[in-house]
This record gives sequence, C-alpha cells and structure tokens, in this order.
Amino acid sequence: MHLYQKIASAALIGLALLGHARAQETDPYLWLEEVHGAKPMEWVAAHNAASLSELQARPEYKEIQQSVQTMLNSSARLPDVTMHGGFLYNFWVDASHQRGVWRRATMAQYRRAAPAWETVLDLDQLAATENEKWVWHDVVCLAPKAERCLVLLSRGGGDAHVVREFDMATRRFVDDGFTLPEAKTDVAWIDRDTLLVATDFGPGSTTTSGYARVVKEWKRGTPLSAARTLYEGKTDDMRVSAEKKFTPGHAYQFVTRTVNFYSSELFLREGGKLTKVAVPADAQTYTLDGQLIIQLNSDWDVNGVHYPEGVLLATDLRRFMRGERHFAVLFTPTPASSLDGVTVTRGALLLNVLDNVRNRLVEARLLNGQWRQRKVDAPAFGQLSATALDALASDDYILKVTDFLHPTTTYLARVGSDQRTMLKSMPAFFDGEPYTVQQFHAVSKDGTRVPYFVVMDKRAPMDGSNPTLLNAYGGFQLPMKPYYLGPMGDTWLKHGGVYVLANIRGGGEFGPAWHQAAVKQNRQRAFDDFLAVAEDLIARKITSPRHLGISGRSNGGLLVGAALTQRPDLFNAVVCGAPLLDMRRFSKLLAGASWIAEYGDPDDPEQWAYIGKYSPYQNVREDQHYPRVLFITSTSDDRVHPGHARKMAARMQQQGHDVLYWENTEGGHAAAASIAQEVQLWAVTYSFLLEQLK
Repeated sequence: MHLYQKIASAALIGLALLGHARAQETDPYLWLEEVHGAKPMEWVAAHNAASLSELQARPEYKEIQQSVQTMLNSSARLPDVTMHGGFLYNFWVDASHQRGVWRRATMAQYRRAAPAWETVLDLDQLAATENEKWVWHDVVCLAPKAERCLVLLSRGGGDAHVVREFDMATRRFVDDGFTLPEAKTDVAWIDRDTLLVATDFGPGSTTTSGYARVVKEWKRGTPLSAARTLYEGKTDDMRVSAEKKFTPGHAYQFVTRTVNFYSSELFLREGGKLTKVAVPADAQTYTLDGQLIIQLNSDWDVNGVHYPEGVLLATDLRRFMRGERHFAVLFTPTPASSLDGVTVTRGALLLNVLDNVRNRLVEARLLNGQWRQRKVDAPAFGQLSATALDALASDDYILKVTDFLHPTTTYLARVGSDQRTMLKSMPAFFDGEPYTVQQFHAVSKDGTRVPYFVVMDKRAPMDGSNPTLLNAYGGFQLPMKPYYLGPMGDTWLKHGGVYVLANIRGGGEFGPAWHQAAVKQNRQRAFDDFLAVAEDLIARKITSPRHLGISGRSNGGLLVGAALTQRPDLFNAVVCGAPLLDMRRFSKLLAGASWIAEYGDPDDPEQWAYIGKYSPYQNVREDQHYPRVLFITSTSDDRVHPGHARKMAARMQQQGHDVLYWENTEGGHAAAASIAQEVQLWAVTYSFLLEQLK
C-alpha cells in the first residue's frame, strides 16, 4: 500500500471512529430499546392509536379487513401436513381456533374433500386454561412410531419457546416428562428416555446471539443439571445444536457448531466420542443410506480435483471418515441455475433446481453402486416443493405446485414415476384470468442483469399511472420465488395495483455467488439492484415515482430503509416491516451478533466505514424530502429488535417527516399470532398503500 493510501485509510478509520462516538453521544432514542419499559410502551401505544385512527377511517380498511378475514377463515384453505407414525398432522387456525389446533388424519381421510380430523391439542383451550398467550412453534416426535412428541410453544410468538413432552396415546402432556423452560432451544430424541439438548443451562451457557452454546445428553428421571455435556462452543459462536438423523439401515448422531450463518463444524458422535466430519465449513450435508451428501457453497480442491461452488457431491460416509476422498457429482450449477434444496426419501434424493427463478425436480438414486438420475415430469412454471412423507418407510412424497395467479395444489407422488394423485387444492381467492405475469431484467449500476417478475392487469395502461408495489429481500442466500398471491388479489390487484418481485443479489436465486456478491463491503450492490429495478419499472412506464411503493421485512426492511434514504425521489410509499435500521448497534441487539457474517462488524472501524454509508438510521436527514413511511414491528420479536423501527420512526418524526408506526404486541418476527392479528396487518398495510399510490 502506498503512503498516500495508508494516510487516506487512516483518515477514513478516524472518521468512522468519530462517527461512532458521535452516534453514541447524540442518539436521544436509546431508551426506546427497552422493549417492555413503561415509557417505550406508552410511546408505542400513542403511535399505534394515531396510526390506527387514521388508517381505520379510510374506506379501503374495512373492505380489506372483511375480504382477508373471509379468506383466512375459509375451511377450504390448504392444510399443510407432515407425517409422524403413519398419521398426517396439521396445525390449523380458523375463526373458531384463533391460536390453532393440532390435529391428525389418516391418508385415506386426508384425501377426502372433508377429512375427519382428530384433535390432538387445542391451543386456544390450553391458552385459556393456563392463562398464557401460547403460540405454536414446532413439534419434535420420536421416530419411527411417534408415541411421544416434544411440543414447542412460544409466549407471544417469539423465537424463544418452552418444551413439553406430549403423550400421543392419552393426548396429554406427560406430568413427569421432559420439560424445558423458555429459551432458544434445540432438542432431539435419541430414544424414548434420552434427549439431545442445546439450551440455556444457566450463566455462561449461551452465545452473544442468545442461542445455546452447550449440547448435553439428558436422561429421563434426572434433573437437567445432571445432563452430561457433549460439546461446548465459544461465546462468540452463533449457536450449537445436535440431532439424530435416520436413514434406512442407519442412524447417525451429529453435533453442529455454527460459528456464523455461513461457517460451521460438523461432528459425528460414535462410541461416546465426537469426530469432526472434514467437509468445508460453509457446506451443507445430508445422509442417505450410508452416503454422505455434500452441497458446496465455495470452491473445494480435493486430491487434485476442483469442485466449484454450488456442486452437490456424494460419498460413502464410513470411507470418508477414514480419509478417502472419492465423490460422485450429482449436480453442477450453470449461470442460470442453482440447487434450491434437497429432499431425502427412503431410497432417493429429490434435487430441487432453480432455473431462471423457476423450479424443476430431478431424482437421484444409488443403484448397484452407481448414481442414476431422472428428470421429474412436473409443471414447468412457478414454484415446486417436495416433502418426503416417511423417509424411513417409503419413497412417497408430497409435491406442491404454485405460482402468482394459480392456487397452490398438492399431489401424492412417488420416486420413479411421473404419475401422481391430486390431494388438495387451495381455493382461488381471486380470478387470475385478467392478469399476466412477465419476467423482465434491469441493468444494475455495475452492469449486472437483475431479473424481476411483474404481475399486472392485461389491460393496464403503460403510461406510468399504475399503483405499483415493489418487493424484495436480497440477503442470507434466500431466493424470492413465485408464490400464490392469495389475499393480495382482492386487496391490491383488483384495485389496479401492480405487484413486482425482484431477484436482487444477496439472495440465493443463482447460487452462492449471487449471494456472496452482496455481503459485507459489497452490500450496496443489493441496494443498487433494487434501485435499478425501480428505475426500469419507471422507464417501461409501468409506473412512476408518484405511484411506486416499496416493501420489505427483516433484511428486506433494511433494504427499503436504504432505498428510502438513498433515492427518496423514486418512491411515494414505503412499508418497512420488522426491520434492521440502526446498523451501528444491530450486533448488540437480540440475535444481531449472528448476522455479522452477512453485514460486517460495526465495531471494526474499517467495516463501519462501509456499513455507515448505508445504515438508514445514521443517514436520514432533516433537509431531505422522503416518501411517507409505515413502520411495522412486534414487541415480542426476539430476533430483530423492535428498537430499530421505534428509533427510526422517532428520529424521522423529530426531523419533521411524515411517518406512521404500528407495533403489534404479539406475533414475534412474523408480527401476527392469530388470524385477527394477521387480518389487521393486511388492512393496515394495504389501506396505507392504496391511499398513497392510487
């Protein structure tokens, strides 16, 4: 580095440090980070009342409320199912079960138009009996018969949950069974009397991100304090966890140390000891029979052979653990395609390939020592997903098919055959015939072509007058794929609205490289892509700044916050949900430390130098005109701190900008814990957008 470069770098770091110190000294809204404090909650109540008073007075509010309520309460909605012990289980929420009911049916019953469901656990009844605002989180059942299950329940919808053992025969919680207090817990069965537990065991047992740092083996009839420690991670790790993976003829126990979102260490537990599985730190792994399946997120050179990022490999697990390195290549990405997921059945892998942001399925089976592949003849539009019914017992799977305009339909399918039986189809919540779906490309600042989907009326005028909502995410390697718009048809499309879904960098639409192109110091590329799509929509005269709104949640909330502060001239409405906005303090709030691998470390002056350039909270200005913003968050969100939205709203209001703020007390990161709350979320959001953009 030349001397003048060193001087410039030192100056930049000095300015970053000075900016950090000033931010700490001059931020008058740190008190809003006290989640349940009396003063912050008074502030929340006042802002909720003001926002709802305005929005509920609009004619669209009640119309949207009634329309969405009818749809969400419909008994004809698609019941998603998972199989445990030969039964199909579903968690169902409707007008009679606002918090939901866990129920089950046989496959024969499920295939009927009106299945006879058996109630297993009524959450509304439980919440009333125990005087707790229980929200369903998950269930972990003991394979293969599922006589016992661990039910995970959250208070208010946060990520932290309690764990309670449930007896399927009596349909009651086990009085002296396994129970764990509220924490961000990972738990798995070893056998009926033994669990693998990663939880808050007391002082020093959690990471700075609030997740478990210690994994233990817990025996029935003993106190949790007597559980035997299997592994301890580091305090600055993201988390540790353990699981028992079943595959025909094999059962493996694994412990995972997750260093950050993209780096981990995997250990195989055998004979009372842990042995590291020497796969790349950013790889994903699966097991099928005796095979170890490895999905690469970065290039890997092994024994003189180069395997590029995005490749899927298979090898014999035992031989791999002994040091052999012979792999079969099951999938190789192309510039337009990536691996979107892997489903494991009894004897096959279902590879879900994302090709130009549309899914297709490929079967891979190991026959006589050789891997064979077959393309599945499935619909070639929109989104496909495959879920194994019982990976220990059969090659049956549920195929789900959906796109923007057609209701989701599920089929019962089987590996080796293209014949399938339709199981269920979601009712059409709107008539899709008047609308069209098109895919366009915008050219970003650095010349990258960025695809996006547009859903609009076939007769819409191309004169810039269409109210348009642009949505994207752009982070954590999550792809944004076509999905049925459902209630949006009635609340947005029928009012002449255009819906746009952008596939910007930072997501996973085109594999690891598409994501890695916009992490840390390159984060601005995701924002540039988003702004390029907005400009392209305007250039095509689909819309204009007066009629263009943007929305995003979580990392997408950061995205629209950056777009708001960088190009306020492009938009007239912003819906900023569950957002990260104060990037100076994100790593100190709740799970924020776990996202340093995505954004960088704001406490490192060199990294703050680029984070600080886009952090919305630090870049909003009094002398700039901004489009109107609706901030939405939840008091019970224990993933993204509600203080981000609170402080940004307070600062913008103090600067004289026009903002609305709505915070639901329940719902966690999803911002809604019941149908009534979800209906209100829709009504708040779309009455705001219609008023601003029509």
